[in-house]
Amino acid sequence: MSLRNTVRPTVELSALDRRFLVKEAERLLPMNARRRFLRGGITLGGLAMLTGCNVTDSKMAETLLMRISRFNDRVQGWLFDPTRLAPTYPESMITRPFPFNAFYDMDRVPEVDEESFRLQVGGRVRQPGSWTLEQLASLPQQEQITRHICVEGWSAIGRWGGVPFSVFLQRVNADLSSKYVAFRCADDYYESIDMPTALHPQTILALTYDGETLPPEYGFPMKLRMPTKLGYKNPKHIVEIVVTNDYPGGYWEDQGYNWFGGS
Repeated sequence: MSLRNTVRPTVELSALDRRFLVKEAERLLPMNARRRFLRGGITLGGLAMLTGCNVTDSKMAETLLMRISRFNDRVQGWLFDPTRLAPTYPESMITRPFPFNAFYDMDRVPEVDEESFRLQVGGRVRQPGSWTLEQLASLPQQEQITRHICVEGWSAIGRWGGVPFSVFLQRVNADLSSKYVAFRCADDYYESIDMPTALHPQTILALTYDGETLPPEYGFPMKLRMPTKLGYKNPKHIVEIVVTNDYPGGYWEDQGYNWFGGS
């Protein structure tokens, strides 16, 4: 079919819609890249040329924004420094009480039985299998007082303790050249992260909060704590970990959120 005979949508986006899309695309870009684009006077047409999209309807607009978001993922990955530490804080600055936040109300927090719980580990690892909480607690432990930053606009400082995730990945002989680590949770949440973030020295499998066993509302039996990521990237109630080269997505990312999610 020639371009001349291609049927184009007849519904054009309004000027208001176009301005919204430009603003949304700007928001999805990291700050330094955003400044470069803004200095160049980026427009919706410029974004369309950049991504190869012809923005004439909402489906095309959604495609454009998804491409900008994926571009943002790549840029954040390039800029991520696996040795740079997030700020830490004194105990006096801990937010009390630490907020509960989930995609459901408190009365729906899953109840995981400690005795029968087994963390399943698979994928690109030489020692797949299952782990009890007792076995996890026997590994080297680390504690951090760091800030949790929520995409909704609030933040809170908490005290987390647990297994450095890099130690755990080495213990199961994970292929550290793999692209992703995926997580499945007891509350049907699922998430994934890049391997450099998985190996970051502040990424931990949190088993405790404020010196006590991790409460159910904060993620019992364990939570992945990453102060280098936004809150939605920190899955709770983890029951399975898979190392993979296949893009696993995530609960919110599959609904349009940015995947890299750096804070």
